[in-house]
Amino acid sequence: MRHPLRLAIRDAERILTAAGVDSPRTDAELLASHVLGVERGRLVLVPLVSSEQVDELAGLVRRRAAREPLQHLTGTVAMGAIEVSVGPGVFVPRPETELLFAWALAALEGVHSPVVVDLCTGSGVLALAVAQARPDAVVHAVDVDLSALAWARRNADARVTAGDTGIRLHHGDVTEPGLLSELDGQVDLVLCNPPYVPDGTEVPPEVAAHDPAHAVFSGPDGLTVIRSVVSLAARLLRPGGHLAIEHDDTHGESVPALLGARRVLSTVESHVDLAGRPRFATAARVG
Repeated sequence: MRHPLRLAIRDAERILTAAGVDSPRTDAELLASHVLGVERGRLVLVPLVSSEQVDELAGLVRRRAAREPLQHLTGTVAMGAIEVSVGPGVFVPRPETELLFAWALAALEGVHSPVVVDLCTGSGVLALAVAQARPDAVVHAVDVDLSALAWARRNADARVTAGDTGIRLHHGDVTEPGLLSELDGQVDLVLCNPPYVPDGTEVPPEVAAHDPAHAVFSGPDGLTVIRSVVSLAARLLRPGGHLAIEHDDTHGESVPALLGARRVLSTVESHVDLAGRPRFATAARVG
């Protein structure tokens, strides 16, 4: 028996709205596109679906209504031109990080065979997106968590199979004084999407129950890891190299201030997300 897809999506949207999901229509359509194996924009070309597909969608909607992350249900997250796998045990990147990624590619324009370091890499999505967009780059990706690195390795292997340049994964803590010392003064671009939420902050159920806490929270003010990242980046960057750090929307003044306090860093800028909230800060190594 065949059923109208629009009705199934409408029911899904109603259930997700009642559950308090932030973007119920979008999530309903993304789950439907996952079940049907078609792009979201092509759902209008699928007027009727099977009973089995309706049941599969309903099961995913129930899980999403219980606030399981959308990306755990679809199994993937996108960045730039790629998708990578995510799931339990690794932080789910937010769409806002696309803005940092776009800035990173612009910062690399005109740089031949750049050396790039992605700190707190998690699933590896940012590092892998850079490697896909810039196949001439040498990309290093670092994380302290072995579970996250397992996801990053899986994703890195998949991207190599797809034809992308491989990246170099490192198990390391950004607070370690000698981390990546062999790259001191040689790096063209340092990127970081670190844990930055102040301890005790109330976060959505998707984050509280599913994202690893050490990938979300970072001390009383949320700046514990970022302070170490600023020092590490100042050591790694070559003269003229660039740095970008994502941060909490309460850090619109504090993170640029941390960057501006380093004599070797200049051209400090704050960047907002699509909602106008402070989202990441950038700087350049004095040349």
